[in-house]
Amino acid sequence: MLSQTHIDTVKATIPLLASAGTAITEHFYVRMFKHNPELKNVFNMTHQKSGRQPAALFAAIAAYAQNIDKLDVLTDAVMRIAHKHTSFNIQPEQYAIVGHHLIETLRELAPDDFTPEVEEAWTAAYGQLADIFIKVEGELYESRAQKEGGWKDFRRFRVVSKTPESELVTSFVLAPVDGGPVIDYLPGQYLGVKVRPQGSDYDEIRQYSLSTSPNGKTYRISVKRDGEVDAAGVLSHYLHDHVNEGDEIEAMPPAGDFFLQQSDAPVVLISAGVGLTPMQAMLDTLVQQQTQRPVSYLHACIHEGQHSFKEHVKSLQSALNLTVYTWYERAGELKEGEFEGRMDIAAIKSQLPLNDGEFYLCGPLPFMLGIKQQLLDAGVADNQIHYELFGPHQNL
Repeated sequence: MLSQTHIDTVKATIPLLASAGTAITEHFYVRMFKHNPELKNVFNMTHQKSGRQPAALFAAIAAYAQNIDKLDVLTDAVMRIAHKHTSFNIQPEQYAIVGHHLIETLRELAPDDFTPEVEEAWTAAYGQLADIFIKVEGELYESRAQKEGGWKDFRRFRVVSKTPESELVTSFVLAPVDGGPVIDYLPGQYLGVKVRPQGSDYDEIRQYSLSTSPNGKTYRISVKRDGEVDAAGVLSHYLHDHVNEGDEIEAMPPAGDFFLQQSDAPVVLISAGVGLTPMQAMLDTLVQQQTQRPVSYLHACIHEGQHSFKEHVKSLQSALNLTVYTWYERAGELKEGEFEGRMDIAAIKSQLPLNDGEFYLCGPLPFMLGIKQQLLDAGVADNQIHYELFGPHQNL
């Protein structure tokens, strides 16, 4: 039970956390993987090498310590992280392992400051946070399992088609090996996919946005060949180069708190690079809904050869009240609605529903940070902006 004394003690350690910075979480991960190497089957080791995961965990710990007495502030972050955890099939017993290594990390890095009182407070605080996640994630697992086509744990899927969409992006259509139906999803959500690449000692789990509307029978993910094969792109390269029609992979039920809102408001979809994948699911769903509301689709990429789904989006214009704008960093002959350079909201500001639209963003972090600021500067309210960030949880 978390007492007021525990809360006061945890908040008093915030300066200690700040001075240590990500050294805490870096030490934590080294320690945990040394003693529990089986967790390398769960954690994205690429994000360990890049430093993104330790940085994200440190930010989460600091935010929790700062808001431990007003947890309602963290509700959105808790839901976003819980959705991500369920795509990894995180289980309650793993929270005990993480908690043990977190406490031991604090003891090892700050032996003079980590008094029995501080240990008791942080043990209670972590226990409260773990209980919150275990409860929320348990509800998510259960609700998905009970729906038509739902399931628990990883389920085997067969690749029934593999289709290049551009120079870097390939789509994979997946059907369950057991032949049963699959649970529907909200357009914008993602699929947690597990594969063990040839020669690897560990499973690799990644989240890929579902890139078309649900049909109850199959899923489609569209994967960018990302980075180098031995770094950020270890799984994307493997999928592109080695996974073919007829091969099998495993997947968790769809998850994610980024999805098309039930609303009559105008829709503005804004993406860069492979960030267009959830936008395809939203566009296809809007067509199915036969919506009459205005839809604006803004996309940015390096050049036309990397522009996935261009013809598909064009084909939807007859079925939707859809306006398309595209920015190429390296453009050839520009057509109507196309621009050269980085995306510039000011160029089409007068055409956008700044006051009453729902804006959806997905793409690289620097892109989304810049576009969100452009939208705010143009007068769009913060609560009109929804976003999906690939990788460890961060706030824009």
